[in-house]
Amino acid sequence: MAGSAYEEVWRAELPHVLAALTRRYGHFEDCEDAAQQALIAAARQWPREGLPDKPRAWLLRVASRRLIDHLRQEQSRRSREAAAGRADGMEGDSPAQPGLADPDDALELMVLCCHPALSRSSQVALTLRAVAGLTTREIAAGFLVPEATMAQRISRAKATLTTVGARFPTPSPSELPGRLLAVRHAISVLFTEGHMRTAGTDATDGGFTAEAIGLARKLLAAAPADPENAGLLSLLLLTQARAPARLDEHGDLVPLAEQDRRRWDRDLIEEGMRLVEDALPRGYVGAFQLQAAIAAVHAESASANETDWPQILVLYRMLERIAPSGATTIGLATATAEVNGPKAGLDVLRSVDDERNHRYHAVRGHLLARLGDTGGARDAFATAARLTRSVPEQRYLIRAAAAQGDNEIRASDLIDPLAISKSAR
Repeated sequence: MAGSAYEEVWRAELPHVLAALTRRYGHFEDCEDAAQQALIAAARQWPREGLPDKPRAWLLRVASRRLIDHLRQEQSRRSREAAAGRADGMEGDSPAQPGLADPDDALELMVLCCHPALSRSSQVALTLRAVAGLTTREIAAGFLVPEATMAQRISRAKATLTTVGARFPTPSPSELPGRLLAVRHAISVLFTEGHMRTAGTDATDGGFTAEAIGLARKLLAAAPADPENAGLLSLLLLTQARAPARLDEHGDLVPLAEQDRRRWDRDLIEEGMRLVEDALPRGYVGAFQLQAAIAAVHAESASANETDWPQILVLYRMLERIAPSGATTIGLATATAEVNGPKAGLDVLRSVDDERNHRYHAVRGHLLARLGDTGGARDAFATAARLTRSVPEQRYLIRAAAAQGDNEIRASDLIDPLAISKSAR
């Protein structure tokens, strides 16, 4: 088995191992260290001895031993014996968690990571690190903050759990909705990182998008009464439906208005449309339902020219009322420009105060180009290209800057409704 295949097994099994350790012992940072030590042992032994028949059980056994060794160094004799006794029965599956219907280990670990002692942003960041395996740089890009800031945030989250002596019991019914809110945001950021990589030469990562959609399906199955879970899955499906048309044969981005909509996945669109149409009348209307509704308007439009921008504008205004963010305002500016003209869109865009966001400069460039300000548009595109670490996005923005005076590019060409989720924290 090739090294990459082993990595796929490690990535798939790590959440299960970490969830089992955390349920039994708490002390998340110690459990994470033990799980990582088990992966190191596997990297040494599996290529030489072959893949075990039960990789998860192998990893869990090794991680348990590492953790017990650590506990023996720090606890009294009674505590050591209790820890060892608890470890004896860890080979089997753990019982289902009350409050969620048959949760998957990865999903349960996400819920456990969203501990009430942490801030919402720390809950999401810790979940992405532990469950999804995103790097600190990738998580930082998802939150639009420097990598050093995110590293400190994750370290503080682990320290907070240690300081408060946080255990990981089953969340009470009153705690669960708040935790699921953070879980939804984590799944959304994971999907977005796969839908458009924030750094590097690859535009997308199908593994991240597939994992996020799988987690969203499990979340909806485990907690179907919350319409936001359906809204999240709908948004991801409607966004993923456009994947076959988002890149050309050279791997370059194809703007939404130029995509061949015949290549969109109609099965995903139909499923996503059913989900959001069912969710909206059932209860409260949340941010993911509104984002899914925006994606649905795009999905049901036969061509870019037939897009119902007045309806999208109404949805963005609702979204800004219930979930204001810089990305939401950028989307609102785009819709406003399509309905009321680029000057009106620029007026809305001026309220965005985070100019580190390359999408702000990209949309500003599109709107200035439509007003005939080619110099301002070129500068805005150049700034956006400097700020993004995604090579495909850089290529797109550089072409947009070079095209000033030759071609008009619509602001809506760059905006994707899913981008809103990246600033939810």
